[in-house]
Amino acid sequence: MPYTLEPDSGFDLDVESTEYLKDHVKSPDRWVLNFGPQHPATHTTLRLVLELDGERVARCTPHIGYLHSGFEKLGEHHDYNQYVCTVSRMDYVSPICNDIAWHHSVERLFGIELTPRAKALRTIMCEIGRIQNHLLCAGAAALDLGAFTGFLYGFNEREFIYDIIEYVCGQRFHPDWTRVGGAWRDLADEEVFKRMVKSLIHERLPRAIKDLETLLNRNRIFMDRLKGVGTITADDAVAWSISGPNARAAGVRRDVRKDQPYLCYADNWDGEGAEAVKFAVPVSSDGDCFSRYLVRVEEIKQSIKIIEQLLDRIPGGSINVVDDAKATVPQSGDVYGSIEGVIQLFELKMHNRGWDTPIGEVYDCIESPNGELGFYVVSDGGRCAWRAATRPPCFINYQVFAKLTEGHQVADVPAILGSLNIIAAELDR
Repeated sequence: MPYTLEPDSGFDLDVESTEYLKDHVKSPDRWVLNFGPQHPATHTTLRLVLELDGERVARCTPHIGYLHSGFEKLGEHHDYNQYVCTVSRMDYVSPICNDIAWHHSVERLFGIELTPRAKALRTIMCEIGRIQNHLLCAGAAALDLGAFTGFLYGFNEREFIYDIIEYVCGQRFHPDWTRVGGAWRDLADEEVFKRMVKSLIHERLPRAIKDLETLLNRNRIFMDRLKGVGTITADDAVAWSISGPNARAAGVRRDVRKDQPYLCYADNWDGEGAEAVKFAVPVSSDGDCFSRYLVRVEEIKQSIKIIEQLLDRIPGGSINVVDDAKATVPQSGDVYGSIEGVIQLFELKMHNRGWDTPIGEVYDCIESPNGELGFYVVSDGGRCAWRAATRPPCFINYQVFAKLTEGHQVADVPAILGSLNIIAAELDR
């Protein structure tokens, strides 16, 4: 039988907790439980204050801001290339997608059109990041319910993806790869890159996905814990501005790659009439935790198809724009081999030198693994953004969490939280 925790019960409560109890515990049969931030399912950065009626959640109050990173404010002090090191730490599960999203918005502000090679490589890396993110979410769907094996099936392949990212970018965890107008470096050896990616999408991933689906898709315990739990309708998803797999699992047919095509998702991406990559957008109608799991697994398969279409047709040429040299960081070979490269690098690194930044404002977005990831950039003509605000999908998607948990049992809270795939760093301001 649940006990009642009253403000004068002898427990050492702080003022905030005492006031919370006075204001929110209306029934003598209800009590308040802090779920996290120490709980493993909350990643030590989320705190959920649950008002319980027995084992049922009567009310959930999420608390955020345990990281205090100040991501948006840092955008006013780092130039358009330096800030990529900050945005890659917002969604640390697939940081390469953050890099691409930031410079996608900046390049629209600058009016820069990427080279075909840059578009193809960014599209491939973005889909690799999507796979990287969904593997963790799908595997953790089992881990949060106490099943460890499914997590290993997904996490093992993430290690190989880190190898690919390290080969391309020079770093494993936070790639910081993109720059205004391209990337900080081109592929060291394109054939080696292709072999690594083909090994991932043709050998490793199909086996891992098959193992994961065999283990979970018809597992009675897994299905009973997820089906009908945390259900959201399409109308509610639209009303709450939810995007990504969470919205598509509820029947909302929106994907930025289809609705606002960019990179190789748009026709004529190479300037010579090339068609956009072909892929399907997985949509479900149930809107529960199980549907969100299935949508993410299917998106992994679609990402494999996108990569297959591009891998053997990566255009040649420069990865950086060549007709706007004042905006791009020169290749290291040019810096060490020519005076022009030294001057260009020097001017871009000096305060208020090199950047020919237009005065204005812009918002642009990409379809990140968790939904619409966009940046609103305001420029006053300086080397740094006057204002850099972000629309992180996890921050928006997290709004609905309290509504989804009401009426469910405490044991369902980790399942719902894991199915939304909330990355805590994206909640911080």
